[in-house]
Amino acid sequence: MKPVSRRDLAVLAVGVAVVAWLVVRQSYGSLPTLHWWQPVPLGLLAAAEGLGARTLRARLAAERDRRPAPGRSGAAAARPVEPMLVARLAVLAQASAWVGAGFAGLWAGTGVHALSESGRLAAAGGDAVAAAIGVVLSAALVGAALVLEHACRVPEQPDDRDDAPRG
Repeated sequence: MKPVSRRDLAVLAVGVAVVAWLVVRQSYGSLPTLHWWQPVPLGLLAAAEGLGARTLRARLAAERDRRPAPGRSGAAAARPVEPMLVARLAVLAQASAWVGAGFAGLWAGTGVHALSESGRLAAAGGDAVAAAIGVVLSAALVGAALVLEHACRVPEQPDDRDDAPRG
């Protein structure tokens, strides 16, 4: 599995922002009012993934530290982290990064239009605040997802053959 490309996430966010701005510009009067609490689930997911990344990193480090050396018994070894758990977390992290980038673009496009209308429409100020919170929490989700994805990577092992003299 390849890591998520940050460039692709940025392209998605910008593309969705442009489309959202165009759609919101055409239908702003018929959209419901935005509230500050609407993007909060993205922040909760970001917090959960950030804590998950920290926990997984600590468990994997403890497992590597307690791995028995050659010639020692395996009784002192830590209970291993299930490989399928790490794979599922990696998939969750990648999906969350894409979703977070999409929502960041959506909130950004909405916020740009709301800011441009804030002097003319009373509701636009509140919508701009909700959009700003949405952009921040969506970016936090992308960041937490990338940290979780990084925690799921298998550390590079030095290859024994590289140390051998070549002749």
